[in-house]
Amino acid sequence: MSEQTVNVLFLCRANSARSIMAEAILNRLGAGRFKAYSAGSEPRDAIHDYAADALKAVNYETGTLHPKSWDEFTREGAPEMDFVFLLDADIGDASIVPDLPGNPVIAHWGIPDPLAAEGKEAVRRAAFAETMKFLNTRIGIFVNLKTFAGDRQALQQRLDELGEAPSSAA
Repeated sequence: MSEQTVNVLFLCRANSARSIMAEAILNRLGAGRFKAYSAGSEPRDAIHDYAADALKAVNYETGTLHPKSWDEFTREGAPEMDFVFLLDADIGDASIVPDLPGNPVIAHWGIPDPLAAEGKEAVRRAAFAETMKFLNTRIGIFVNLKTFAGDRQALQQRLDELGEAPSSAA
């Protein structure tokens, strides 16, 4: 994994906010080293407007981003994943991950769903901005890990620890 592009898949149910944001962030922060994808078990028809706005607010291009079923990544010819991150806060069971080509390292990075934020529009939009900030920090740490080869168990442990870090410590 160290000399070739590292493929990463971010999964959550709807693939309309967190996983889409993570895909965009990793593709920017890891350009040339990483290729990010996102998908969901029950994808929505479109990216949530607040997620698109949060991405655009920090100059991300959103035109090519769209919700997808994780079934796209189980088909023949799908890219082999090196890492899979589960982003739903209430799902930590890696057994729900579909049978993907390759032998990816699977980690749970449960992140609260900004779609669940309640209150006035400003409060709900702030939840999306906070999610962007949190993902940016966590993904920044991920892309700066010293190695992706070697001790798979140590890498798994480090990714799990990163997934358990509160947003202020990530």
